Amino acid sequence: MRADNDVHDEWLWGWDATPGIVSVWADNSGRGTVWRRLGASGALVSESVTFRPWLLLDALHDLQHLGSALGLEGDASTKFTYRELKGSGALRFLVSGPDSQSLTSALFDGASRRLGRSIKHIRDLDENTALMLAPEEQYLVATGRTYFRDLRFNQLRRLQFDLETTGLNATVDRMFMVAFRLPDGELKTIESATNDDKGEAQLIRELIAIIKDADPDVIENHNLHGFDVPFLHTRAQKLRVPLQLGRTSHRNLLTRGSRRGAPSEFDRSRRVRYVAPGRELIDTLDAVRRYDFSARDLPSHGLKAIARHFGFAGPEREYIRGDQIFHTFQTDPARVRRYALDDVIEVEQLARMLGGAAFALARMAPRRYERLADAGAATGVIDPLLVRAYIRAGQALPGFAQGDGTTHTGAALHLFATGAAHRVVKADVASLYPSLMRQYRIGPSRDTLGAMLALVDRLVEQRLAAKTRAKNAEAGSAERYTYEATSAAMKLVVNSAYGYLGAGGSLTRFADVHAANEVTRRGRETLALMCRELAARGVTLLEADTDGVYFAVPESWTEADERRIVAEVAALLPPLVQLEFEGRYAAMLSHEPKNYALLTYSGKLILRGVAFRSSRAEPFGEAFLRKAIAGTLVGDVVGVRDAFMQTISAIRNREMPTHSVSQKVRLTKTSEQYLDVRESRREISYEALLSAGRTRWSIGERVRVYRTQGGGASVVEEIEDAKDAAIRADNRDYDAEYYVRLLRDSFAARLETAYTAEDFETLFSDPRQPSLFTVNIARIHPILTKLSSA
Repeated sequence: MRADNDVHDEWLWGWDATPGIVSVWADNSGRGTVWRRLGASGALVSESVTFRPWLLLDALHDLQHLGSALGLEGDASTKFTYRELKGSGALRFLVSGPDSQSLTSALFDGASRRLGRSIKHIRDLDENTALMLAPEEQYLVATGRTYFRDLRFNQLRRLQFDLETTGLNATVDRMFMVAFRLPDGELKTIESATNDDKGEAQLIRELIAIIKDADPDVIENHNLHGFDVPFLHTRAQKLRVPLQLGRTSHRNLLTRGSRRGAPSEFDRSRRVRYVAPGRELIDTLDAVRRYDFSARDLPSHGLKAIARHFGFAGPEREYIRGDQIFHTFQTDPARVRRYALDDVIEVEQLARMLGGAAFALARMAPRRYERLADAGAATGVIDPLLVRAYIRAGQALPGFAQGDGTTHTGAALHLFATGAAHRVVKADVASLYPSLMRQYRIGPSRDTLGAMLALVDRLVEQRLAAKTRAKNAEAGSAERYTYEATSAAMKLVVNSAYGYLGAGGSLTRFADVHAANEVTRRGRETLALMCRELAARGVTLLEADTDGVYFAVPESWTEADERRIVAEVAALLPPLVQLEFEGRYAAMLSHEPKNYALLTYSGKLILRGVAFRSSRAEPFGEAFLRKAIAGTLVGDVVGVRDAFMQTISAIRNREMPTHSVSQKVRLTKTSEQYLDVRESRREISYEALLSAGRTRWSIGERVRVYRTQGGGASVVEEIEDAKDAAIRADNRDYDAEYYVRLLRDSFAARLETAYTAEDFETLFSDPRQPSLFTVNIARIHPILTKLSSA
């Protein structure tokens, strides 16, 4: 009998050790192709594979009409076979057939008769009745194969391309240039010879030929799925150019979900994505979002801002305003070529820096690499691992269960003080809830295999190993960012295991609110113990939650003293709960729970929480807030007042660009839906679009809007670089007094806890309405207010 560790490793890594898989493509016929890179030579080989498409059912009654065509697994004389799985799970029959179409047709025919209504899709059946994965996932789950065994990230053949277009609307605008970075590092651009359909069609054919000749495993760009591929797809369709970006010449670029039949069980996002058989389409925007979910230190998610943040934007990097690119091309094409090539260079560096997360996940989960790049941690990663584990064990899979009415108790969260604190330390609890699940073996009651806890054990080990390697790597190196990205991905997955438990029964198969409540109870106990013991050692507690504890230390303490008390408290915790000294900071602004600012000893300002970092916030307010927080934390109160006055002056004198006062909003109503309710409730985002002449838009679209003089609204183009906003010519017809009020009542108000009420009124009084208090600004000092004790 094999050891548990061997079985658990199969659940995490799969059991087929085939090395070098870089892409898998399968279809509903049960045929597919696997592409592999051979380790030493790097040569590409392809393998045609066959498999029997399969699905899971709760019962066989919808297939009884097949009669003798349905037999036990292993019976070669029958067209359809089944195997009954062990255990009490709802989905207990694994049924296979020669192809997906005949298998689902037989199921739908029987279900239609039983239910008395037409069944045409798996989604038409109750989710506890049937489960069917996408073809590639069926193949990977059944075979135990995964991507990238024995491969390093830099062994992939990766190509980056970026479109330059005359505008953003693919129905009327055109592509005029494409920039490439080829897998060998060569940079090149191609351009349309003429500004008409014929020239653009030839440009698309050249793009396809270059990709075919370079034969990359992976195609990358920033916002690839949000702009480049949809734009290219639309233009190719309009010009009737077959868009064959994949390795299988008989297939064009496909829209996921519209031509491939059932979407993956693991994919509930319903976002439109494109696939190119044999290649993986990777959008680096997904990697940025995943990284920032944990790090929360990125200035924005735009490529150029990210490149500057990580320090790989070169000093000679070419910048051109988005609305000026085509105009500049007509007068200075060489400049646009440099600009476009800088884009693909930065995409390559960004993908190499942050791509380790999805790469690591693809070595584990039975999904295509490109799907793991944008997958949610619970249903996108944990679900595939659990489904594979149960099928490997021959165990029936639980269905989705309704709860018993028990409510989920919240996580531990304490705010001990607000305002400005100095000499701050963070003691980090490494994945508290997963650690408690491991320590006390708390798992879902319906997980009869114990697969969830086994996977959490392995994932925590992977995360801690990557975190250690990241700390040991050179600061700022690509290696360090790779390990940090991997650690962040593992952390996201293991932390989602607790969320998976606490989710409603209709969201996850193994939801168990009682187990989730036991985890949070243990968490509250553990956090309370840490806080009591830290306070007993003379620190000032600031904030504590499942991520750790922030506290301020006496002025006389050294870093050695700080580390010593963290180690002392760590020794009192259960063995699998690790408390670590994570960092020390010169100062902290504590605003409200999980919303704070940190100032490092080197002068870097770090903002956490939606109060300080929000995609909806007006850029002028964020810029002011950064200056005001930094001034508050170093005691430069005069500088805080100056920043406030300068911002008011720039608004009232209309020196502030319109983009800086605009707000990015996501549309949640279609144009038709808004017009139906417009008379009863008017909303600035839609009114701005209407005033700009837009009569149609779609849900999910993001636009920048601002308030105009006279109570109106308008839209402004998104600008990634603040320098572009400053030099852009615009009407600057915004409502200046509205934005002055917003500056004080919204942005300055986030500093209210750092000052007494009188000092706050003085510091942020409108120069046109002086404060009633006549306090010398230079005598104002930030304060820290204790709210409670441990």
